[in-house]
Amino acid sequence: MAAPVLRCFSRGRWFGTPGWLAILPLGLRKAHSGGQGLLAMQKKRGLFKEFFPDRGTEIELPELFDRGTAGNSLQTIYCGFDPTADSLHVGHLLALLGLFHFQRAGHNVIAVVGGATARLGDPSGRTKEREAMDAERVQTNALALRRGLESLAANHHQFFADGRTWGSFTVLDNSAWYQMQPLVDFLATVGGHFRMGTLLSRQSVQTRLKSPEGMSLAEFLYQVLQAYDFYYLFQHYGCRVQLGGSDQLGNIVSGYEFIHKLTGEDVFRITVPLITSTTGAKLGKSAGNAVWLNRDKTSPFELYQFFVRQQDDSVEKYLKLFTFLPLSEINHIMQLHVKEPEKRGPQKRLAAEVTKLVHGREGLESAKRCTQALYHNSIDALEVMSDEELKELFKEASFSELVLDPGTSVLDTCRKANAIPDGPRGYRMITEGGVSINHRQVTNPESVLVVGQHILKNGLSLLKIGKRNFYIIKWLQL
Repeated sequence: MAAPVLRCFSRGRWFGTPGWLAILPLGLRKAHSGGQGLLAMQKKRGLFKEFFPDRGTEIELPELFDRGTAGNSLQTIYCGFDPTADSLHVGHLLALLGLFHFQRAGHNVIAVVGGATARLGDPSGRTKEREAMDAERVQTNALALRRGLESLAANHHQFFADGRTWGSFTVLDNSAWYQMQPLVDFLATVGGHFRMGTLLSRQSVQTRLKSPEGMSLAEFLYQVLQAYDFYYLFQHYGCRVQLGGSDQLGNIVSGYEFIHKLTGEDVFRITVPLITSTTGAKLGKSAGNAVWLNRDKTSPFELYQFFVRQQDDSVEKYLKLFTFLPLSEINHIMQLHVKEPEKRGPQKRLAAEVTKLVHGREGLESAKRCTQALYHNSIDALEVMSDEELKELFKEASFSELVLDPGTSVLDTCRKANAIPDGPRGYRMITEGGVSINHRQVTNPESVLVVGQHILKNGLSLLKIGKRNFYIIKWLQL
């Protein structure tokens, strides 16, 4: 069954022809055909970590991007994303940025959602088997990942265009080429090309086999399906390069050997580094420390703050990895930081670039408003915040809808919101300065609420009790 194709933002034909690139201005031709420059630049930025195989093939990887006539240098690169959750996370961003850099250089890129492979579970880098997911859940997650990838590609196209002619961005689901294949036929035609001794020798397999839990047959066959994914894309899309995390070496080798055995052609794999926390743990769902790219799971404000809080010793590295900023501009930003470290200029620029890519310009502005409202006690920022932003910013806050009756006092408000206890104790909490409304301390319990002071223009009040207990009130019938 032919795989359904979503082609986004393609300027030009799907596969290049010798005349396609030749019509571009000379400067753009050089930008597109400079494979050595593209690979070397991303290696210098730290985004491309390892190349496999790095030598010993008939075609060297840099030559693949810069050989023969100009049109022949156009390549197709893919990266897989298994839908083990209903959102991508920061750990996926580097592989996606790798695809974007190839796309910006004029090459065609494919993001493959693993609607089939996710049901097996990738054993790479894991000490025990993933939680089994039923077909319906995988399908739901796969649809969410497709939407997430499309959204990121749209933001990339809209907010980071550089005047060059880009390649196409395509999203596929690998369940499309597995669902119509009978199991016995697949094992007979594909399985015969894999040697058990070789598959068993993979480090990811050896680690799991020696663990107390062992390894299931489903997990063991994961590398076979990923290898077949690469072969399918090679056959149907001319894809010669696979992009992925540095923990995927066993799967990489399987795909290379399978394609080379069947076709005699050389294919390649490029790895990107793994993003880790300050403790060295890999960021992701399994580790319980994922920073999600879906707004419902991690708000733009939270994503922005994750990058704003990066330490000085990592921010330059992250600027090179997570942004499209030229190295010269990054150097300038870091030079200014040496003179005025208290301004945290690199961290703010990093957070802004990533948030804009993930959530668009509106998401970035939302993150900035939330930052001003929470950390700089900005009334102006509070007044223009939406209900959604307030709920995102104050996730643990109680949200109430109240009718503003004539003469409603501070005490009435606190009690109706269940923010203070009844009786003298609650009264004293106000008189002793433990209550603020819209970042302004109130000490008179009998004070009548004033629109424009206690009630903002957007009809909201932010009530804070003590240092950390927030209550959001939406006033009705104003």
